[in-house]
Amino acid sequence: MKAHTHETQSTITPEKALEFLKEGNQRFVNNLKANRDLLEQVNATREGQWPFAVVLSCIDSRTSAELIFDQGLGDIFSIRIAGNFVNQDILGSMEFGCNVAGSKLVVVLGHTKCGALKGGLDAAQIEGLGMDNLNHLINHFDPIIKHVIEDGEERSSKNSDLLERLNHQNVKSAIEDIRKQSSTLRKLEEEGKIKIVGANYDVETGAVSWL
Repeated sequence: MKAHTHETQSTITPEKALEFLKEGNQRFVNNLKANRDLLEQVNATREGQWPFAVVLSCIDSRTSAELIFDQGLGDIFSIRIAGNFVNQDILGSMEFGCNVAGSKLVVVLGHTKCGALKGGLDAAQIEGLGMDNLNHLINHFDPIIKHVIEDGEERSSKNSDLLERLNHQNVKSAIEDIRKQSSTLRKLEEEGKIKIVGANYDVETGAVSWL
């Protein structure tokens, strides 16, 4: 498979971009990598890049978007932050990817057994470790935890059902934030030029489910 060019990118619809990722994950799960000459892709992308999708995922070492979607050099913009949430800088990166570089799809990719979300559930213990910036990060999830936790339910990373509900809601909240906080991306989506979708990666099976 060759790297995308401006011409091939321009023919990709948001629906086709999503299909590319679904097909790529199916290859990954079945251990069937697409045949790529990576050095040729290096040469082909020397003068520019034309990725078809922007993927926001966690920094978890098991969730490399290029690998789990079986994509090559120049195919996707990969944005990573613990807990796959958005802030102004990430939104700016997404706006660049779609409105400047021409990507047709934004994916917010959560994953099972997320350590950042576990930290949010166990915030009291984490805060006791004295890591100021990590404390700031995990506190981002507190409003979402309060939204999904039920009366009397144990707030703990050991509560696997709560953790998975939090994971799904965190993806949905990130998508809501993208639409609310970026008029650029919202307008592109309303015009049908991009899609904004959520997904969940299972660290036990390698499979991506689409929310």
